[in-house]
Amino acid sequence: MKPQLNELGKLAKDKHIENKKYFDKLKKKAPKNLDYVMQDLHDAEFKRTDCLDCANCCKTTGPLFTSADIERISKHFKQKPQQFIDQYLRIDEDNDYVLQSVPCTFLEADNKCFIYEVRPKACREFPHTDRKKFQQIANLTLKNVQICPAAFNIVEKMKEKLPL
Repeated sequence: MKPQLNELGKLAKDKHIENKKYFDKLKKKAPKNLDYVMQDLHDAEFKRTDCLDCANCCKTTGPLFTSADIERISKHFKQKPQQFIDQYLRIDEDNDYVLQSVPCTFLEADNKCFIYEVRPKACREFPHTDRKKFQQIANLTLKNVQICPAAFNIVEKMKEKLPL
């Protein structure tokens, strides 16, 4: 199943309760091979998914910027970190650095990232479906299936492969 972006929100909403129950069980008793299964599902999905066709993550949400991200990106722009912060970032309610606005300032018209080589860690790792100890990011994953068609597909395949 390849959900269309305009259907993703409704599909994710329809599956939310089912997914929440699944992840609650997963947190209590994660299968020993979970990380390997998730890596395989992630790799298989991204062999057939081109993020440049979508870029919904960049259009609708913004990443957290770590200190290392700020250092790296400001260096790329030949700026001092504080100049980069002042120009592009704000502090959110969790006291994290985030973009001043979305869509992402660095998203180009062709869905490419202007700072791809130095992009934030959160962008590099999105949608986090190949993360170790995957069961620990259930709440993040529940949000990401609403944003990312690939994450939605991975979770659906995960439920098939690892029924709880």
